[in-house]
Amino acid sequence: MSDKKNTVFLILQDNEDARPIIEAVELDNPKANIQHQPGMVRMEGAGKLVVNRETVEEQIGRDWDVQELHLNLVSLAGNVDEDEDKFELSWH
Repeated sequence: MSDKKNTVFLILQDNEDARPIIEAVELDNPKANIQHQPGMVRMEGAGKLVVNRETVEEQIGRDWDVQELHLNLVSLAGNVDEDEDKFELSWH
């Protein structure tokens, strides 16, 4: 990312449960930088990253509660805005 001060990131474990979330982030954030590392996946965005419940549900093929993201969360940077439809990281 060009402006590191404005970069938000989300790091998830690299496992079967997290893969639909990672795929959803890639779909909903086409400019995100996705880095596959041993045991984890780091997703960076310039100023904002969003995980949409609906997109994850399309990937996983079942209902998905946004709070399930926390089961695979390793780390994050940014202000969190979370509700039943999305998990969003941004800098205000």
